[in-house]
Order: sequence, then structure tokens, then C-alpha cells
Amino acid sequence: MRHPSARLVLLVAVALVASGCTQLVDGRPVAGKVVTKEGTDPGFIKGTDGGGIDRLAATAITDVDKFWEDAFPDTFGEKWRPLEGGFYSVDTSDPSAKPPPCTEKASDVEGNAFYCPSADAIAWDRAALLPVLKDKFGDAAVVIVLAHEMGHAVQRRMGITPEAERREPQKYPTILTEAMADCFAGSFVKWVNDGRSEHLDIGTDTLDSALGALIKFRDPVGTSPDDQSAHGNAFDRVSAFQDGYQQGTKFCGAMTVENRPFTQQAFTSMDDRDRGGNLPFDEMLTAITDDLNKYYAALVATKGKTWTPPKATPTQDEPKCSGDQGPVAFCPEDKSVEIEVAQDLPELHAEIGDYATGVLLASRYGLAALSTVGKSVEGPDAATNALCLAGAYTREVFTRQQGFGLSPGDLDEAVQVLLGYDYAARDAAGKSALDPGFQRVDVFRSGVFEGVKACGLG
Repeated sequence: MRHPSARLVLLVAVALVASGCTQLVDGRPVAGKVVTKEGTDPGFIKGTDGGGIDRLAATAITDVDKFWEDAFPDTFGEKWRPLEGGFYSVDTSDPSAKPPPCTEKASDVEGNAFYCPSADAIAWDRAALLPVLKDKFGDAAVVIVLAHEMGHAVQRRMGITPEAERREPQKYPTILTEAMADCFAGSFVKWVNDGRSEHLDIGTDTLDSALGALIKFRDPVGTSPDDQSAHGNAFDRVSAFQDGYQQGTKFCGAMTVENRPFTQQAFTSMDDRDRGGNLPFDEMLTAITDDLNKYYAALVATKGKTWTPPKATPTQDEPKCSGDQGPVAFCPEDKSVEIEVAQDLPELHAEIGDYATGVLLASRYGLAALSTVGKSVEGPDAATNALCLAGAYTREVFTRQQGFGLSPGDLDEAVQVLLGYDYAARDAAGKSALDPGFQRVDVFRSGVFEGVKACGLG
């Protein structure tokens, strides 16, 4: 979070153009599983060793190609053209390995996967990228990465070529083309989950794995949206993937700098940068509870109700006032909020960041707001609306020009805590949690983008 004395400038991302690629950035792993109905011979991949990683890659590529064989004509009115330059697997641990197109030496591919527009080819590191993804996130991450890179090949067939990018750099910033490729990958995963894939069978937990992998690929916190290599923060990349999953390829192909908002931002103060955008735990609790009271007081006043600030009670043990809500709980009996300050919440704060704490508190105060306006605080609707209200509150603090607000990385922290934990989506009885994390992030996003009107309060 940004300290009240700092100033936030809301940025819409515009970046110079660079060719699309995937590189590893530290993030929280979320396990997932892809079941291959039958493997595909990787013999068509240049440089393959015929091993399991390239077999998985070949299986994914085969189905992504089939997806676009059907989807491209429907989306763009033209026949799909398979990649002319093919696919390259590179063992970057082998000094004698041949370099793929767009590189001078094999080591240029280390930890990377990319689409080479001049050769119309896709290459990846089978030694230090795909196995790492598989180990941390399951097979799904490999599938998502390759579907994303194929999305860049789709863009070339749309006319978004390096020449067009150089000619109109403001029309095709990198952050936009990366979002579009994430969106296309989401559409492919939906196609697989609908049972239309010949070789892949993806379980529901794979959606969380896919989002976890996108977090892994986000830009480092504080990266300027004007950076020519900017690919987007986790929130923007997850949003693009979910939009593709829900809206389809036509929506993805229609993305422009005019209709696609981005939340990525650079640090606006040295103090905020030096803290990594995070307030100390105790300072965060004091600042955000005061701000939440002001926000929800104004909100319930629009419904003709008066807000009574819940008593925020610190506890050394996990709150048990009303079921198991995790380390922060709304207690409907006395309309208080209990906050565990000894272990779990401080650990989440330290592990993910201060807005992990913020999201959990905002959702429990959301339950207090539902109670104040006479809405039920138990059941699926209550759980969904409380999480949505946390998103609506986030929208408010993100758009502020001064005072208490978000720092770079806070929205990413929200995505991480929602993927990893269901606390913010439990009702006041500690039940009715939304699963999987993919759905929790989607509900939160609805509050961020649509505000209170999406949250059952009108």
C-alpha cells in the first residue's frame, strides 16, 4: 500500500514494441494437472531429444494448432496458416546446441520461450524453462506458455507484424500484444475444458495453475508501463487470460489501446520504492481499518443506512467467533472484526505483501456492510458479494490521486492471495467459499472493473 503522504498517478499503459516472449520471474507457485489422453510424437520439432518435455510440448502444439484451424476462420474470416518456420527445442545446457531463429547462440534462449516473427517459428528452452514450469505448476504451465506464444503467431496473421509495430508503435505497444496473446491462450484453455481437444484433458485445478504461471511471468514490481519490454503485471495478465476464457477469440482480437485498460504502474516515490510498496504489518492494520470504515460508511449511506465501525479486535489465535473464516473474521453477533496478529496473517503479509492483508480485511468489512444494509451474511451470495466488495474498495483506492492508496504490486498481491487461499470468499459462517481460485479472482475483478453495482448492493 502507498502511505497517505505519497501521491499516486493512475497510469494507462503505453509501451514501445518488442517481440513477444516468456521469461521467468519469481512468483507464488500453484499446482495444477493436465492429463494427456495420448502423447504426440515430437519428431516434427527441430532439435528435439524425443523426451517427455518435448512430447508434452508436441501434444500442446498439436492441439493449439487444431484450435486455430477452427477458430481463426470464425474469428478473422480467413484460413489458418500453420507456422512456416516450425518449432525449435533448445538444450541450453549444451554449449554445442544450434541456435534457433532470432538468436545468435543457444544460450540466448536460456529460461525463455518466444515467437520469432521473421522466421514464423516458436522456440523454447527445454532444459531451464519447460521442466521448471512443469515442476512448479504442473503440465498446464507448459501448455499455457506455448498457447501464448502461438498467440503471437496469430497476431502476425492479423497484420500485427514488426513492420506495423515500428510504423505505429503507439497502436501496438508490447503490453497490448502480450495481453492479446494471454487472452488467446485463455480461449484455447476454455476450448480444451469444453472437451474439444483430441489430446489434452484439463481438470478444474488447472485454471489456478494457469493463473499461477502468469504470475510467474509478470513484470517485476515497479516496472514502468513505458518500458519497451513491459509485458504487464500479474493482475493485467490474469485479466486478459480470464477475458479470453470467458469472451473468446473475437474479443481478444478486438483489443486496442483505446479499449484495453492497464493497471501497471511505476513507483511514484522513493520511499514507496524502498519499501517495495509494502507497509509494515502494524502500520498497515491501522491505516486500512480507518480507511475501510470511511469507505463503507459512505457506501451504506447511499442506501439510507448508518455505518457503525466494527470493533477491530486483535487476537493471538485464529478467530472462531463465527465459523472458520481464516485469520480475519466478521463476527455477526456483535458486528466486530477479529484479526489474528500472531502468526497466519503476519506470515501472509510477509510472504505475499501488504495487500494480501488488505483484501482479507476488505472482504470481512464487506460482510459488515452487507449486514448493515440488511443483507444476509451467510450463504453463497454473501460470500460472493463480500469478495466483490473487496474488489470495489480496491477500485476506489486505486483511482485516488492522493492519500491512502495502492502501490505497484498491490493488485498482484490480491491475485496471489485469492489464488492460494479462499479466506476472502467465505461467508460469516466460514462456509460457501468460492472454488477454484480462478473464480475468486474473477469475482474480485468484477468489483474492480464495475464497482459496487456488481456486488449485490445496486
